Amino acid sequence: VQLQASGGGLVQAGGSLRLSCAASGRGVSTYAVGWFRQAPGKEREFVVAITWSGDRTYYTDSVKGRFTISRDSAKNTVYLQMNSLKSEDTAVYYCAAGPGGWPTGPYDYWGQGTQVTVSR
Repeated sequence: VQLQASGGGLVQAGGSLRLSCAASGRGVSTYAVGWFRQAPGKEREFVVAITWSGDRTYYTDSVKGRFTISRDSAKNTVYLQMNSLKSEDTAVYYCAAGPGGWPTGPYDYWGQGTQVTVSR
């Protein structure tokens, strides 16, 4: 199983970014997918997760109302739309997947991470 995260970048506070997580490999169509982030000097934290059927999502409180997770099953891709970004959202964002771990982990497979930097 391989996960490819992309879409990070530099954005001003209040702006938006959309992250993508492209998944490939056996079984991925049945896995839940989560997004995690790690800021400098801090531990990795859970952000949001979605079942591959898309019928359930789970958000950490700090991003509710600002972030939206979705999936395109035909493309085996999960998206994270991030609006109203704050400086505290600055981190490396990782997507993860696996047959277990719903919703907050642990997941078996991890992508390489994509940097999100929010300037004041």
